[in-house]
Amino acid sequence: MRAQSSATTSSGIAVAGTGKTGPVAGGRSFGTLQAALGVVAFSLTFPATAWGLEGFGPWSLIAVRSILAAAIAGGCLLALRVAPPERRHWAGVAVVGAGVVLGFPLLTTLALRTSTTAHAAVVVGLLPLTTALLSALRIGTRPSRTFWIAALAGAAAVIAFTVQQSGGALTSADAYLFGALLVCAAGYTEGGRLARVMPGWQVIGWALVLCLPLTVPMAAVALSFEPVHLTAHSVAGMLWVAAGSQFLGLVVWYRGMAAIGIPKASQLQLAQPLLTLVWSVLLLGEHLTVAAPLTAAAVLVCIAVTQRTRG
Repeated sequence: MRAQSSATTSSGIAVAGTGKTGPVAGGRSFGTLQAALGVVAFSLTFPATAWGLEGFGPWSLIAVRSILAAAIAGGCLLALRVAPPERRHWAGVAVVGAGVVLGFPLLTTLALRTSTTAHAAVVVGLLPLTTALLSALRIGTRPSRTFWIAALAGAAAVIAFTVQQSGGALTSADAYLFGALLVCAAGYTEGGRLARVMPGWQVIGWALVLCLPLTVPMAAVALSFEPVHLTAHSVAGMLWVAAGSQFLGLVVWYRGMAAIGIPKASQLQLAQPLLTLVWSVLLLGEHLTVAAPLTAAAVLVCIAVTQRTRG
């Protein structure tokens, strides 16, 4: 692949992949919109994974979804003749791959074999706060005290609600979920940092391609041991986690993080568990309690505060 000229589109994506983005697309409000679209895409991940597990084994689902997403990303990189990242960026790309391409899907899929989507949403309830903390440690972001108070309040509201939804009991799946929390926060932080110097879609695109030497053999082995039963649900679930969650959602998410900052973008994910629970009711037939609208209102207030604070 070779680089072309540094022409960019009006939205700030480098057409030829020179490693630099153009002006922030549409300002901070457009960045917030993109990050919010990423949250909506991610909120469908757990229900789509549950659908996918109806026809695929957990290891097959993880490997095949990554390969399909890599095929989409690789096709875009080839079509636009994008040059590979500079050598100094490959370590960061590897962290993104380990966190959001392999680690988070693997651990959450294993957890969802025995956990409901409502219980699994606990990990997402802690993810915004964990991402903001890692961003402060890794990049040196310094949000205001008001930001941290609102972030803690939002995390507490989401955790209280999701634990109540799952009956308050810890399960064997919790070890997977908390591990997923840490690796995903690391992948988000590193991806948000890289999205400042290269287009967000290239960050996740190269991470997916980098993981192919692991995901292709994994798929070959897993498919030989785990039977596949194709159904409408399993195919739809597989396609969404591959194209929506693993690629398109991360594209707009990383662009949003680059535009408005990792801490503020991360707090938009406070809404993700509640959205996931709504999808769980609509798509999986799970039950929602009357506490949902009250929690949603509290979370929206916390999000509004974090978006208006300095940093």
